[in-house]
Amino acid sequence: MRQLLFVLLSLLATAIQAQPRVFSTSFEQVSDFDGFYIVPQNDKETSSHELSEEQVRSGRSAHKGWMFGANRPSSFWQNNNHRAYPTIQLYKLAGGAFRTPVNIELWVWLDMEIRPGEWFSFATLDHTTRDTWDPVLVNLSDKGIVHLMHVPVNGRSDYSFQTETVRFPMREWVKLTVELHFDPENGYAKVWQNDVLVSVAPVRRGRGLFTQAHFGLYAPPSMTSGVVFNDDLVITEATGP
Repeated sequence: MRQLLFVLLSLLATAIQAQPRVFSTSFEQVSDFDGFYIVPQNDKETSSHELSEEQVRSGRSAHKGWMFGANRPSSFWQNNNHRAYPTIQLYKLAGGAFRTPVNIELWVWLDMEIRPGEWFSFATLDHTTRDTWDPVLVNLSDKGIVHLMHVPVNGRSDYSFQTETVRFPMREWVKLTVELHFDPENGYAKVWQNDVLVSVAPVRRGRGLFTQAHFGLYAPPSMTSGVVFNDDLVITEATGP
């Protein structure tokens, strides 16, 4: 009987240990981001963000980011991209950074004109704890196609698979799903749009940890208007080593 009890307790402990960690927010209160960096409102006096009831997928509010003017062009010394978002600094949580691969699900409502040469970024996903990030991005091109950026390393866009036909629809809620693994040899990223695979690429950096991210408004300085809403964000950690 004691041996059976020991086995049952061991199985229970293993099951509890295997439960994945989850960070989730439906953008109902600013306190979800306590302790994380939040871009100030009216950044550079051309973009801002807030919790809004204007477009909501669930609950009472969603995160809204919008632009109302152009910034000066960026230089080597100064990044003048539009920024309007809270960061999610997982490494500051009690359990620390999430182990990869992680699964990220986010609902997005976008109304934005992207002119030739411009882009919009839905997600910036990092493996460092620095202020100068080394991220993988999930972007929207000027052709209306969702794609990965800075893969396998910063500044490159080398894909294993990339759709050229699945366009991103404006002014409706769209689900974006990302599977991401930071590893210098076997890392990868995959993106689905409404459960349709649209972009896959190797990722050749990091040490198996997902440390910080931001979603919301991130766009080049030349853009002058547009709005994005985010809702129902869920980040789920891997269950195995």
